[in-house]
Order: sequence, then C-alpha cells, then structure tokens
Amino acid sequence: MSVVKRKTTQKKIKLAEPKTRVFLQVKPLLVLCCVGLLYFAYINWQTLLDKLDSKPISSFALVGTPQYTTNADVRDMILKMGELKGFFGQDVDVIREQIESMPWIKGAVVRKIWPDRLSIWVAEYAPVAFWNSEDFVSLDGVVFKLPKDRLKNDNLPRLYGPDYQSLAVLDAWKQIFNELKSKGITLKAVSIDERGSWEIVVENDITLKLGRGEWKSKIDRFMTIYPQVEIPENKKIAYIDLRYKVGAAVSFADIN
Repeated sequence: MSVVKRKTTQKKIKLAEPKTRVFLQVKPLLVLCCVGLLYFAYINWQTLLDKLDSKPISSFALVGTPQYTTNADVRDMILKMGELKGFFGQDVDVIREQIESMPWIKGAVVRKIWPDRLSIWVAEYAPVAFWNSEDFVSLDGVVFKLPKDRLKNDNLPRLYGPDYQSLAVLDAWKQIFNELKSKGITLKAVSIDERGSWEIVVENDITLKLGRGEWKSKIDRFMTIYPQVEIPENKKIAYIDLRYKVGAAVSFADIN
C-alpha cells in the first residue's frame, strides 16, 4: 500500500506543474488588463461622471454674511459660464475661479449639495481708503475695485500713489493722521509720487508739500508757521512748501 501512495503523490505533482505554468503565463495579461482598465477610467472619469448625472446644477445659496457681494453678482458670474454640469460631473474649482474673478473677492469656497445645488461662501476685501480716486485699498495694502454704491461709509481717507506703494502710503496715513490729530489738525489726503515725494492735504484743503525723507519735523514747522501766515483779502492758502531746510513758501489762490 505504501508503494501505491507514493506513485499517486508523484502523479498529482506532475499534473499540477502545467497548471502553475499556465497561471504564471496568464498573470501578466491580467495585470496588464487591470492597468488598462484603470487608465481608461482615469482618462474618461469626467465622461463617466457625466453619465451618472440626471440633471444639471440649477441653483445656489450664498452663505455667510458678505458685505459687498450680492446674489445677483454670483448669479451673473455663473451665467457667464453657460449651463453647468450635474452633481457628479461639475468641477467646483472652475466655479470658484469664476467667482474669485470679481475684483473685491479675496477667496471663495464652493461646495455641491445633492442633487442640484451649490453652497457658496466668499471672503471679501474691505475698503479702508479710496485709492487714486477710482479704486480702493484694503488694510493689508491690496488695491482693488468695488462699485461705489456698495460702500456703507464713503467718508474714507483719500490716498494716492503707484500701486506698489499702497501699503507704505496707508502706513504713512496712520502716522500722519495721529500726529496732526494731536495738534488739532484734520488730515484729508496723503499722496506719494514715483520719486518718493510726499504731499498731504489738511483742513481747508491746504496742501503741504513735504518732499522726500522724514516728515515729522516739517509738520512741526508747519504748525509754527501756519498761525503767523497773513492771508490777503479774497484769497486762501493753496499750498505750503516745506521742502526747505528752514522756513516755507506759501502760495495763495482766489476764493471761488
């Protein structure tokens, strides 16, 4: 009996060897098929997702408490994109980029809500001053556009200069405003030109030409000179030039 068992075992081993060789030959083909299917799904994933959608996204909700952005603003931007895809097929990053193209939008978050809605949240730049009459500047020095009828308060500082100097002008405003306020003078505008020369406008629309460099000593000089200026009849002070080492030049204009 023991002899018969050994022959049977050997026979089974011999039968198994061809099957193993067949599997080893087929295995690379199976792996190649799987890789091909994955690649096909990768390059056609958008089409596959589109087929899962029964209807396009057709509504949105503007969430949060935006100060300057309206539902109409968002609707107009989305309409410019044409018809949206459905829940599975629509790329929300495309919508986000479209909304962020509004000049006063700092950033946006767009999420899909089943089955056909969007949830949209926006972060806005808040204007702290007018910039070159037509634009605005934010607290961190970003120059941007905003419809003026959206302003809650139009009594903002007037700042002027090259855009790359916006943060420097904003910082100068804060310092000069506090300096003049301590002396009882109201500051109305601050500007810098391409050469780095400063001018400010104070109460009664008097322009102070401060030139380049530090301005504190020049403002102190203005405070000394201003009360002593004799203004001719039917005239007003147009500007006071403080770019000299000592003294100042005063220019007058007719009263309209």
